[in-house]
Amino acid sequence: MKNKLFFLLSLIVLVSLVMAACTPKATEPPAPGTEPPVPATEPPVPATEPPTAEPTAIPDISLAIYERGSLSVAECGNGYSGLFKSIEATDQYTVTFTLCNSDPAFLSKIAFSPFAIYPEEWIEATAGETTRTSEGLEKPIGTGPYMVSEWARGDKITFTAYPEYWGEAPLTNSIVFRWSSESAARLLELQAGTIDGFDNPGPDDFATIQADPTLQLTLRPALNIFYIGMTNTFAPFDNIKVRQAIAMGIDRQRIVDTFYPVGSEVASHFTPCAIPNACDGDSWYDFDVEAAKALLTEAGFPDGFQTKLYYRDVVRGYLPQVGNVAQDIQAQLKANLNIDAELVVMESGAFIEESGAGRLDGMYLLGWGADYPHITNFLNYHFTDAQLQFGVQSPTYTEKIMEGAQIADPVEAAPVYTEANNAIREYVPMVPIAHGGSAVAYRADVINPQASPLTSEMFAVTDPGGRDVFVWMQNAEPISMFCADETDGESLRACEQVMQSLYGYEINGSAVEPVLAESCVPNDDLTVWVCTLRQDVTFHDGSTFDAFDVVATFNMGLNIGSPFHVGNTNLWEYYATLWGLMSKPGQ
Repeated sequence: MKNKLFFLLSLIVLVSLVMAACTPKATEPPAPGTEPPVPATEPPVPATEPPTAEPTAIPDISLAIYERGSLSVAECGNGYSGLFKSIEATDQYTVTFTLCNSDPAFLSKIAFSPFAIYPEEWIEATAGETTRTSEGLEKPIGTGPYMVSEWARGDKITFTAYPEYWGEAPLTNSIVFRWSSESAARLLELQAGTIDGFDNPGPDDFATIQADPTLQLTLRPALNIFYIGMTNTFAPFDNIKVRQAIAMGIDRQRIVDTFYPVGSEVASHFTPCAIPNACDGDSWYDFDVEAAKALLTEAGFPDGFQTKLYYRDVVRGYLPQVGNVAQDIQAQLKANLNIDAELVVMESGAFIEESGAGRLDGMYLLGWGADYPHITNFLNYHFTDAQLQFGVQSPTYTEKIMEGAQIADPVEAAPVYTEANNAIREYVPMVPIAHGGSAVAYRADVINPQASPLTSEMFAVTDPGGRDVFVWMQNAEPISMFCADETDGESLRACEQVMQSLYGYEINGSAVEPVLAESCVPNDDLTVWVCTLRQDVTFHDGSTFDAFDVVATFNMGLNIGSPFHVGNTNLWEYYATLWGLMSKPGQ
């Protein structure tokens, strides 16, 4: 029986082959999505032609024109939305920045540590194929008061004073960075005298530190924001009514009252109100469970839905009790909106990378501390097209944010920022929760303790009671020390001991002052800035600092076509959001 069946099947196949050979080939391929006819008793015949390939995505296109000492684009506009037209070393100690539009915040931005200057030769030597080499990620070469001596991963980083530093010598020859995610553990170490200072005491520990004569507490202004983020390329967060429901369904006052220290406040807007134009426009939604439920029903989720709530277990001034706040938000989502949110704790570096790239398919807890005291640091970083974390941004606010960034007078800018803030409120890319008060604790004999409102503590000016080593403990280990391509505060603070920008921020303040530049002078409409550089500065490798290093640094950060445009995450978020990369979008 099996042999007869085999013979019959073989005969059918043979006849089919002969008929196929005698049939003229079609001059046109079958219509897309159609199958060639086959006998009902036969299995589908495999296609003889390869399937039509999907269109290949075209990556972003580099527009940068670079020759040593000169970085430019051919023209502004026409697909290019970046700020720089050109950056030129007009002589060995002069750099001219020509902008496509005026930028009143230029000095505040260029003072920020991700725009610190590296030696031209080091940039080239530490560029791997896809990332910086291990030396590039762990031992940056800068011009600052300290050099990296050793990074014992998982334990500590040791910095030693640079003997040829151009400025005032640091007050101690060595500083050590350590870390612990638990504020209670950090306090115990301070009480035991094994560290000299630590960041972000827990809210319940403020009174304990202030009552201890062997310790001191230094408060910071609340120039930060804690928010619940949502990426609208994932359902159901692609539905604006879902996002608005979540905005109304969280009792933000309860969170601040329960988990935040004195000096904290519920956020009425994304940007802290101490910054000009921050709170122009309407305040955020009131807590209203019934209105939130009605919106969820209109969106098609009368019974709620399931999602995830991502966070990293790293204390910040904007989020002092991470796990407790996450659990409270989880409980509120369930009780108020019947949303089941699974808590997902991620490693800090992975969390920053995934959230920044817009790849988290749920809600997430994140925040921001001021890098410089201007509204562009909050709105332009988070709510322009270059930022991916919220998904598709809305032109209802992106266009107004770009317009406002070019207006120097806060009074003139107020109507523009009113529209921008109101449009963010309507679109709800995130839910602003709190501006968190924070502090720094030190041993009582530490002189000139640091508590920067920008969390950029500079320990070269701190005297640890005459001890040879100053030991600092922060909330987490730096992700890397190549801070041109980092956004993590723990990484930036470590870099700031080593690296310097053309300008910087005053000690324990936010005003800008010259550092590697003697001055940067604009033209009348703030589109051309001429920076005269110091001539007495050397890098830690002994090489001389000059204008070519400045242009090479910005080429590394802005020019996506450069072989030296490799970092750690390769997101280059600060370069992309505050300046705009020298490229135009692909397809």
